[in-house]
Amino acid sequence: MLFSHPADFTPVCTSEFMTFAHLEDKFKKANCKLVGLSVDGLYSHIAWLRTIKDKIKFNGMENIEVKFPLIEDITMEVAKKYGMIQPGEHKTQAVRAVFFIDPESTVRAIIYYPLSLGRNFDEIYRALIAMQTSDKFNVATPADWEPGKDVIISPAGSCGVAEERMESTDDLKCEDWFFCTKKLDKDLVLGEVLKN
Repeated sequence: MLFSHPADFTPVCTSEFMTFAHLEDKFKKANCKLVGLSVDGLYSHIAWLRTIKDKIKFNGMENIEVKFPLIEDITMEVAKKYGMIQPGEHKTQAVRAVFFIDPESTVRAIIYYPLSLGRNFDEIYRALIAMQTSDKFNVATPADWEPGKDVIISPAGSCGVAEERMESTDDLKCEDWFFCTKKLDKDLVLGEVLKN
């Protein structure tokens, strides 16, 4: 997961970096490596991360050490390539972007937040687990899905399959030919997605 932030030594970014660092093991267990990016320089990064560890208390967290890499992007080359510099927001600061990049280096999802809005870490984690669940079980996840809730199976590719599904007494629940769900056990999902 590659994520950008506007600037070192800013309060919203500080709260987010503390939260990312606090949750790093949780993300790692979900097969996810964190990489941050800022258009600030290396020495600014070092001083800011040291300040976070030594001085900042937030939301019950303190003495938080950021261990994941933080890219120095003074030239804004990486930020521009990934669309992290947005003209309507700021010309020299990266927006709060989150890029979900799979093991084949494909960007699977992107979430953008304006400079003034801190990220929702529950949603970032939920999206990560949902994408991995879709891959592992060949299903889709509906709105507000969380492990343990029903998943969506692909729409029928033919009239015969659609009719079969509608008449099925198996584990499928079909509202109509194109909208069928099935149960997917939470423990099964987490057992497949999370590292043991």
